[in-house]
Amino acid sequence: MPPTAKPLRKLGFLTIGLFDGKEPGRGHESTLEIIELGERLGFDSVWVRHRHLQYGISSPVAVLAAASQRTRRIELGTAVIPLGWENPLRLAEDLATVDILSGGRLNPGISVGPPAHYDQVKHALYPDTVDAEDFGYDRVRRLLDFVRGESATDFSGTEGFEVFSDRVQPHASGLGSRMWYGGGSLQSAQWAGEHGMNFLTSSVVKAEESEDFAEIQLSHIRRFRAHHPDGDHARVSQGLV
Repeated sequence: MPPTAKPLRKLGFLTIGLFDGKEPGRGHESTLEIIELGERLGFDSVWVRHRHLQYGISSPVAVLAAASQRTRRIELGTAVIPLGWENPLRLAEDLATVDILSGGRLNPGISVGPPAHYDQVKHALYPDTVDAEDFGYDRVRRLLDFVRGESATDFSGTEGFEVFSDRVQPHASGLGSRMWYGGGSLQSAQWAGEHGMNFLTSSVVKAEESEDFAEIQLSHIRRFRAHHPDGDHARVSQGLV
């Protein structure tokens, strides 16, 4: 028998944040207004897409920092930040800062893999380390460690009037439990579960055990929860398009 349907715990929406290249300010303002409207309408969360070298949100962390000052309740998420474009330590600082500014409402969604059109952008993005960059799960693990307060350096203390910490500052307590992994395969679902992340599903999935979309998505959710410390209580966002 099919599983009994359960009511959604929360309902959110996603926006790409499109803008006109000749007048980008209007598009960004429109995105912020959409987020404000979403809060007034009672949505639990809003998620923004990440678009590099396109006419969409290239800096979701900056946009959500602005949104955090124009809203009070709605949760603010990214779906997703492709880590191939990011330095995990610097991103951890940005995420923690925005989480503090939002009062603990940030839900960063991330994914791995080489940047889109990597052959065309690699020399602009990593001119000195093209062949050394690792775009696998280790990049996520590093980000998780920094966000969760693990040491980033073996140096700390006072140097003159400067005070240094050995971990990312500010430290946003609770942000580590609100990190989401955008996965489309059984392997990624399992990895996210094993590392205590939340799981973002979407319309982009890899058919491994079925060709039926609902069954594919369900298989990923089951694999994720089977390997998560919280089991069936682990958080999943079921993306429907």
